[in-house]
Amino acid sequence: MRVDAVTLFPDMIDLPLSESIVGRARTEGLLELGFANPRDFTEDRHRTVDDKPYGGGTGMVMMAEPVYRALKSVKKKNSFVILLTPKGKRFSQAAALELAKKKHLVFICGHYEGIDERVSSLADMELSIGDYVLTGGEPAAVAVIDAVTRLIPGVLKKGDATVNETFTGALLEAPHYTRPGVWRGKAVPPELLSGNHKLIEQWRGVRARELTAKQRPDLAGQGTGVSTARRGKVFKK
Repeated sequence: MRVDAVTLFPDMIDLPLSESIVGRARTEGLLELGFANPRDFTEDRHRTVDDKPYGGGTGMVMMAEPVYRALKSVKKKNSFVILLTPKGKRFSQAAALELAKKKHLVFICGHYEGIDERVSSLADMELSIGDYVLTGGEPAAVAVIDAVTRLIPGVLKKGDATVNETFTGALLEAPHYTRPGVWRGKAVPPELLSGNHKLIEQWRGVRARELTAKQRPDLAGQGTGVSTARRGKVFKK
């Protein structure tokens, strides 16, 4: 997969995604990551990319033209363009699964008070990672790229690693334990030590339902994950 980011601060994306599993995916050629900085597409000697907002207000707004030119430099016929904004559709595992099918993703990362609204027409979708405001779209891009990359075939060495996990189905994932069997007086549930695979699966099912009801009752009956992606369209196209 090829991913490009239109950003004023490439290192905010490049450095975090140079480590661990995603870093290995880049080294192995499973993920190509590139950047286009709007400052490189300005024409004044100050490389100006922002200006005061019309109508007044606090802060500065990124101008449309440098962003447009940066996007144009990396966009291809098969590109899927995502504008990261708090106003966008909330990111989910279902969206990650859909994005993992794309050949080329382009993320537009705003900064300061955001980007001129006219840029939104250049995107195939607007995406948010939650109901809060960040200093820019770069941390959001890192989160989305990480979530999508691990779904690319070959990135995770165990092929079924993404099947039974939180948000892939309608439930949160059941708790995990490892050695020692007793840690500071707390023992591993005996079902997990039984060697009875049917009993273990039953235990995990019960714990997953209990955990979902306690931590995320909003998920009950929604069928998040794959089923959500299959029932309705996640993207404009």
